This record gives sequence, structure tokens and C-alpha cells, in this order.
Amino acid sequence: MGIQALRVLYHRGAVDADGKTGDGAGIQLAIPMDFFAEQIERTGHKTNNLPFAVGMVFLPRTNFDSQEKSRILIESEIIKEGFKIYGWRQVPINTKMIGEKAKATLPEIEQILIGNEIYSSELELDDKLYLIRKRIEKKINQENINDFYICSLSSQSIIYKGMFLAEQLSNFYPDIQDKRFISKFAVYHQRYSTNTFPTWSLAQPFRVIAHNGEINTLKGNKNWMAAHEPRMSHPNFEKNIDDLKPIIDQSASDSAALDATIELLVRSKRNLPMAKLMTIPEAFAHRRDFPKKLKDLYAYANAVMESWDGPAAICGVHDEWAIAGMDRNGLRPIRYTLTDDFLITGSETGMVEIEESKILERGRVGPGQMIAVNFKEGKFYTDAKIKNRLSQSKPFGEWTKKITHIDKLVQSVDEEFRDINASDLRKRMSSFGWTVEDIELILHPMIAEQKEAVGSMGDDTPLAVLSDNYRGLHHFFRQNFSQVTNPAIDSLRERVVMSLRTRIGNLSNILDEDQSQCDHLQLSSPVLSINQFKTMRKYMKYNVKIIDTTMDLTTRDISFKKELDRINKEAEEAVRTGFVHLILTDKSLSKDNVALPMILVTSSVHHYLINKKLRTFISLNIQ
Repeated sequence: MGIQALRVLYHRGAVDADGKTGDGAGIQLAIPMDFFAEQIERTGHKTNNLPFAVGMVFLPRTNFDSQEKSRILIESEIIKEGFKIYGWRQVPINTKMIGEKAKATLPEIEQILIGNEIYSSELELDDKLYLIRKRIEKKINQENINDFYICSLSSQSIIYKGMFLAEQLSNFYPDIQDKRFISKFAVYHQRYSTNTFPTWSLAQPFRVIAHNGEINTLKGNKNWMAAHEPRMSHPNFEKNIDDLKPIIDQSASDSAALDATIELLVRSKRNLPMAKLMTIPEAFAHRRDFPKKLKDLYAYANAVMESWDGPAAICGVHDEWAIAGMDRNGLRPIRYTLTDDFLITGSETGMVEIEESKILERGRVGPGQMIAVNFKEGKFYTDAKIKNRLSQSKPFGEWTKKITHIDKLVQSVDEEFRDINASDLRKRMSSFGWTVEDIELILHPMIAEQKEAVGSMGDDTPLAVLSDNYRGLHHFFRQNFSQVTNPAIDSLRERVVMSLRTRIGNLSNILDEDQSQCDHLQLSSPVLSINQFKTMRKYMKYNVKIIDTTMDLTTRDISFKKELDRINKEAEEAVRTGFVHLILTDKSLSKDNVALPMILVTSSVHHYLINKKLRTFISLNIQ
């Protein structure tokens, strides 16, 4: 049934001129025990009563030295943990089915059969295999071995995928046609590449999820995960937590990066529905119809880690859960059909032929929603039921009481204005690159009519680097995502699904699950009024360090680099001294003191503290 559904999705993927090479397709299935027990017997071994594991591995095809090194590295890491190797299996493939470009990059595809005499629980075994896989990947990178990839290493599931068309999968891998290939689930995907080139390893599904869409906040998500790494700890990993780092490979696609994050969360004893809710939450800030317990759940998730934003329809499976979920805007479709025996979900309805008399329910997953199946309970959960279950799993209402909201601290509703004379104001605006056009076309409509300036998505102005006039540093950058697939958000939807809420404070371990993660100040917007800024300063008390970001032009041998180094070192010293908040300010701007571009200073301090493994110990604020 999974293969049938995948085949009808061929039109959703790109096809090369040769008519046979695709962007990638694949399927994740429960390991067929009888089938692989027979493969183990062929190696001269017999399985015991404990679970065994299978690894699906892409090896370098033409570099035999790297191929053998890879096998040795895999075997040594597995044996170190007390497991035994039954043997390697050459996976049968039919290369006649694929195109020339796919053949040119075809890896050596093998399976490693692993014996276990330690763990009776498949989940515990897979947690250990997760650690082993991450160690293998690190050592492979250290050896500079290319074209290596572990599709799956598990006692519960196996992934068959490649750079071909959806309809070619079962013919390319004859294993799948074996009658013993029976699975309680099938996660399938036909890829359409948007921000990475097609490769065998980037075909989906990944280890936990399959993702349709783009993550527009990818760069920020990768940076924040790197910032969170120094504080990570969990009993599942004990002293081995460093073996998991980096959590996200910097060369990973957006889908692979999201999968790596969700995999980390589920390996840290969070269930898959909770991991989805934390990474791709529903818009809740302006929803008055949501019960308080659900809002408390979202407030907690928002306090723990940054959401992954952008068009996203995901399906995934881990342990006893299978889910399908949407991003908060609902920019990718998910349809589902429910019968007594099956739940079928995908980008379209009608992917599998089902008699109408057997259908109990048809529907779509709405923006920010998810549906789930619990295999252990044999139960289907609607969006409301699964979120009700999650909201009651912990006392989130008590935990979120530790969140301090700035709006509740602001005592006066009358806003203050800085006392700056007109001449000084013009000089300051000129020094920051403001022009008459900016004031008339952008600021004036916002102030006089409370409207944003109307403009196109494109930018027909000359590139900043070619301009004869001064252009602010921010003019040299552009958004880096696939705009063509992101429809414009109208004002009505924007009010519901967009939020500027942000948090500041000492960020804790994202793998914990307790009230300490909510001990921070929440801002309704990252842009503060004078009153709000003064209130925030009172909240910070003596835990704040103020750093001047202007450059004294009267000093000899001065340079941007030297000033950035000074600011970075001052920030590092502040964190190590015990300050919890940093304020970068250019208030001392004058004739002799020029302000460094704040976007440059902020970025420099942010990344410097990430590299020093100090970023989550302090909040970064701009004045």
C-alpha cells in the first residue's frame, strides 16, 4: 500500500532530461524480522530472543580504500559497545531502472547485520545505535571520506531510498517486493529539490521524518542549535553527549537539519508529537478560542527552543507514534483517509484505492495542526485529542508562571520621547544613512496613516556594492530562501499567525523538561519603546553589562577590526564574570565617535560567544 501511494506521487517530483533520474524518492518501513532473520542465517549465525539491528549504508563506490576504511570504522564502533557483527549484505539492486546521472553518482549500497546480547528493549537499543551512528559520522568526516551516508541504523525501522523516480523504487530494490516485507507503517516521499541539489543521501525520508516544504529560518536555527550545544545533557547520553555534536551538519539541507533536531528530541525521551509541537508549533498568541492548558503548553514550548518556520508538511514515525503535521501557515497540504485498519496521509487524497464503504473519515490537516497514531494503543488521535493529551502530560501552567511578561511590568501607558533638537536629529539620521526618500516613502506613511509602504518583492535599485553613495551595511544582504514557493500573507492571516514575541535571559538545557526553562523575560516585540526599555533595565537590575559600540576617531591606529575585537572580548569577560544581560549601545555617537554598524557588531558578538560556548548564558540587547 505504501509503494502504491508513493508511485502515484511521481508527478510531484522533478525529472531529468533522461526521463529516469529524479530528485529522489524513498520509503521507511518497520524491519521485516523474518526476512532479515533469514539473511542472518545465511551468514552462518542465528538470532537470539533479543532484538537485532540492521544498518542501511551508502559507501563510496569507486574509491575502494575509502570503502574499506568505512566498513572498518563502522564495525569498530559497533563492537566497542559490546555488540556483534553478523555480517555485511550486498543489497540487490536493478540499475537498469535508473538514469545515467543517477548511475554516475550511485553509491555502493550495503546492509550491516548487528547482533545484540545486552538490550531487551528496542528503544534502548536504538538510543545506543543513535550514539554509535553519530560517532561513526564524526570519524568519517575526520578521515575526509566522501559519498558516505547511513540511511538508517535501527532495530525498528529501515529506509530504502535513492536518486530515482517514485515509481522506480520497488523495481530498483527487489527486497521490497518480497512477501515478507510487511510493515505496520510506511513513510514515503517523492522529493522536489528547491535549495539543494539532488543527491542519493538527500533523498527522503530521513531517520524520523519526511518533509515537504522549505525552512526559511534555517540559518538561524542552525546557529541557535550550535549555541545550545554546550549546555546539553541528558541521562540517555550520560558522559557521551559530546559524541552527538554537532547536532546539525552545517552542509545539511533544511529537511535533514529539521530531522536531526527532531531526532535529538525524541532520543531525549520526548515523544514524537511533542517534538513536532516544539519545532513547528501552531500560532497561538492571538487565538482566544484555545483553552488555557493548550496555551500553557505552547508557552512552555516557546520558552525552550526556537521554532522552525516556513512551509512544512511533515510525516514521521518513532517508537510507538506516527504523526502528520503542518506549519502554522498551512502552506503545504496534507489530506488523510481513515478506515478501520488504516490511516493514509499525504499531499493528495486518493493516493490509495479504498472502497467507499470502508472509509470512516476523510479530512485535511489544518495550519499548525497534527494527527497521530499510537501503535501500542491502536488508537487514532485528532489534533484536539493529541494536544489535549500533551497539555496534560506535565504541569505546564505552573511552570509558565515563572515567565515574566514585560507588558505587566510597564506602569505608564504614556510614552516618553527623547529630547533631541531637530539639528541633532538630522545629523544622527544622516550618519546612519537615512535619506529624504526613506522619510517620505517609508516613515511618513507609517506615522501619518499607520500603513506600511507598498513595494514589490523584488529590488530594482543598484547593488549596494556598486553605489557611489554611502549605503548602510544592511543594504548588502538579501533574504536567503525560495521566495517563489511562499505566497504572500494577507493582513487578516498575518494578525492570526504572526507573532513578534521573543524571550531574553539565561537559556537553559533544551533537553530538560522542568520549570527552570521558563525563568526569563518575555517581550511582545523585539523593538521596545522608551518606557519598555526602562522597564527592561529595571528587570535586569545589576546583572547587565553595557558596552559602547562607537569608535573614537582621535585614537591612533584605530580600525573596525580592532574595535570589534575589543567589543567581543568585553562581551566574553562580562559572561565569565556572571552578567546575564548585555546591552550594545551607540548612544555616545558624536563628531569624534563614529558608530560601528550595529548589524555587524551584533553578529560579531553573537557568533563570537557561540564559538566560545557562552551564547546561551546571556541575552543580547541593542540600544
